[in-house]
Amino acid sequence: MNGGKRLLATLLAIFMLLAGAGCGQQPAPASSAQDTTYTIGDPTGDYGFPSPFAHYSRGPGYVRMSMIFDTLLWKDANGYVPALADSWEYLAAENAYIFQLNNKALWHDNRKVTVDDVVFTFEYLKKYPYQTSNLSMIKSVQAAGNNAVKISLSRVHAPFLDQVAGTIPILPQHIWQNVTDPAQFRQKEALIGSGPFQLADYNKEQGSYLYQPFASYYQGKPKFNQIKFVKMSTEMAAAALKQKQIDMAQIPAELVKPLEQSGLKILTMPHDWVAKLMINHQKDPLASIEFRQALACAIDRQALIDTTLRGQGLKGSPGLLPFDNEWYNPALDNVYKYSPEAAATLLSKLGYSKRGSYWEKNGTILELELLVSPGSGLAGSPGERQGEFVKSQLEQLGIKVNLRALEGKTLDSLINDGKYDLAINGHGGLGSDPDYLTSIITGKSFQSAKYQTNDKLNKLLAQQASTMDKHLRKELFNQIQSEFANAVPALPLYYPTWYYAHSNKTTLFFTKQGLGSGAPIPLNKMSFVK
Repeated sequence: MNGGKRLLATLLAIFMLLAGAGCGQQPAPASSAQDTTYTIGDPTGDYGFPSPFAHYSRGPGYVRMSMIFDTLLWKDANGYVPALADSWEYLAAENAYIFQLNNKALWHDNRKVTVDDVVFTFEYLKKYPYQTSNLSMIKSVQAAGNNAVKISLSRVHAPFLDQVAGTIPILPQHIWQNVTDPAQFRQKEALIGSGPFQLADYNKEQGSYLYQPFASYYQGKPKFNQIKFVKMSTEMAAAALKQKQIDMAQIPAELVKPLEQSGLKILTMPHDWVAKLMINHQKDPLASIEFRQALACAIDRQALIDTTLRGQGLKGSPGLLPFDNEWYNPALDNVYKYSPEAAATLLSKLGYSKRGSYWEKNGTILELELLVSPGSGLAGSPGERQGEFVKSQLEQLGIKVNLRALEGKTLDSLINDGKYDLAINGHGGLGSDPDYLTSIITGKSFQSAKYQTNDKLNKLLAQQASTMDKHLRKELFNQIQSEFANAVPALPLYYPTWYYAHSNKTTLFFTKQGLGSGAPIPLNKMSFVK
């Protein structure tokens, strides 16, 4: 069987499986006037059961959940837009927000979305926190007149709209009020939301998702009778795009022009995703700032991009934010230039001496383990090629490196548990409100450096969150980036340049500040509604 026929057979088998299985109502039949199915090719596959508490915490998991559950407000390409709240107002004198709810919003079982549901959601999340959001600044949530909710804060919190009101999925009280183990709640009722789509099928093994529209959606009936996420390699996705068997996928840079010439539209993602060298700074010798600085000097980040990404990316800034981010600190432009000589000087000051190929101290060779994943299949995501490059650079310096490749979720887990020396991993979110740096510097997730011992940095992070003036926040974030860069608890290696190709069935766009708390994926659910 030739490649084209094999591709077609594979796609047909996947689509037939998706169309034939389901939970709840079956999707409405497609109109003969147009193709009302929108299919997304995705090399990463499964991101968990798409309920608020069971989806995987990376951005694609949030996207899959967001199709089903709405937030108080949402974002489009230009900023905040109404969702369950028709309007909102900040009461500066009271440090409180008033949200006026949309009186047409319904749950998928056709019960009305009420103020009680919103109040319940925030009370419930005190017991069972939502995985990506900090609600510690909320003092109270209560009804405020006719169909309105008042959320009072205990402290000023500049990113509240972005990270709370625009991220937290609102829950139906009548479904969740007796659920005491939300992560294990997998019954069909767990997927009753107020969003534009309902889940028709989820296949964990195949990494596929099938959605059908909620015809009574308060912002208008969705455009498509089916939304499909189908797992396929980047190479297969490019061919399927040309043959109009899928509508959207990430593509490698070399296919941008050919696919554009074939009539597809191309989106170039802002550099909101970062690949980092995670450093376990809680164990020796990595606990030494000078040692971590030596690692930073020993890795040629631009050569890494040129060699392993064909130049498709920006060099990592030690302050975390990329050069094209409006919050970037330009004073960091020349920090940690590639210099094996500077790295060797730092190691010598720490008492290491070169014996043959490797540095030694007290008769022990300097040896570290570097963890990587085989790669997610996304162009530019870190994998073994990047791991081999970093290993080569550190061994040229004289540090013995043992490279170990692990499945992505296993790697995330080992980082989260602190069971590693070095690891290459990545995540999105850098385009969101810059308070996101708090979670990836001092937070508890595998995406975080978990660097909590720097009092100056902690104070700066707290101060920026309580500052509403943007110019003052910018100065604080300049200091935050400088302080982080000096300490190097993790080292950004690069920000990949990602491309997406899509059909003309609907208009896709990158959401300002990212979906939810910063997912940089051009799959905003409103592209499939309005």
